[in-house]
Amino acid sequence: MKPLTQNGIPIDPNLRILAGATLVNTMGNGAITTTFALYFTRIVHIPASQVGLALSAAAVVALFVQVPIGHLGDVRGPRELLRWLTLATGVVTLGLLFTHNIWALTGVLMLEAFFDRGAGAVRNGVIARIAEGGQGVRFKAYLRAVTNVGISVGGALGGLALTLDKPWAYLSVFAFNSLTCIVNSFAVARLPHLEKAPLRAAGEPRLQVLRDIPFVVMTVLTGIFAMHFVIIEVAMPLWIAHSTQAPKSLVAVTLMINTVMVAIFQVRLSRGADTVTAASKALRTGGLWIGAGFGLVALAAGQSRWVAVALLCCGALVHVVGEMVGSGGQWGVQMGLAPRERQGQYQGFSGMGFSLSNVIAPSLSVALCINGGAIGWAVLAAVIMAAGALSVPVSAWALRTRERYGVLSHTG
Repeated sequence: MKPLTQNGIPIDPNLRILAGATLVNTMGNGAITTTFALYFTRIVHIPASQVGLALSAAAVVALFVQVPIGHLGDVRGPRELLRWLTLATGVVTLGLLFTHNIWALTGVLMLEAFFDRGAGAVRNGVIARIAEGGQGVRFKAYLRAVTNVGISVGGALGGLALTLDKPWAYLSVFAFNSLTCIVNSFAVARLPHLEKAPLRAAGEPRLQVLRDIPFVVMTVLTGIFAMHFVIIEVAMPLWIAHSTQAPKSLVAVTLMINTVMVAIFQVRLSRGADTVTAASKALRTGGLWIGAGFGLVALAAGQSRWVAVALLCCGALVHVVGEMVGSGGQWGVQMGLAPRERQGQYQGFSGMGFSLSNVIAPSLSVALCINGGAIGWAVLAAVIMAAGALSVPVSAWALRTRERYGVLSHTG
């Protein structure tokens, strides 16, 4: 298998374009994520509860837009649609500069979710078609490392705006995020033209993925598996602050552990997950690591300050190993089971599963981990390990039945 990078840069020029665009885009994302909530609650004076509702409304749009937009990319041309969706995201984001009430904020966020998540579905389809020959999973892993670097740099820029704490500083961040999207739209135009999906045969469903039962089941399992991201982001900080003797500043330390480890080791720990069978086994292994990490985190309650710190840091380290291994498995299954000509539609559906986990997991993780204590952590660990384990027989079933469900060009 030919190497993906040379001196840390993708060898394939098309993959270099995608990597550069990802770095620029995630810098904008990191900057706006750091500043968004504080600007609209402290400067614009919109109540935090209303900001939360606006974000929830955008999440609902993101949940349902990915499959139809991904399908549109397949039939209209993914490169062309991706370019216009990315440009539209940047233009809509400029609306944040002029938003001063909850109704305008909700409208801007819903429009942004429509274009941004639609672009994400099309982009994943483009990646699956360009990064072929066993490079798909490795390149997704590389992009994840690039994403962490970009978010870290963007977070630092956002931190500068927080330090200045002036309206113009926050608005500059929003303008910067918009500019990154507009720049990306020009980068996308440099990608090669990808052929449209062939016309549907008589009787073939418009959205084939909805009839592909094994893939639907696999998406449900990977969506359940992906809840661990939200659990660590939401439940971990609350657990540290309210249920352990560890200092609250440890939240930043555990986040740094995750960010640095992914940036350094994600590509390495995703190797070997480039077939569906191997990828499903990686999901199973990742689930075991994540379960062990949750166990260490749960044990920190009731311990002395430094024992709690040690357990939480070890738990974060063990969890991130499972996160990296499992992510490689998830990408391998999702790309390998999908038909080459319908990657946008299928990857959009996979993204829908991930979005659904983001809707369900925050309240579930608080209810179980914070209110239920160690038992809640154990329950969620068992659920995620079960999802990883079940992916092995379900993916084998999916491979056996590809032809039955009209998938003749899958790469798994």
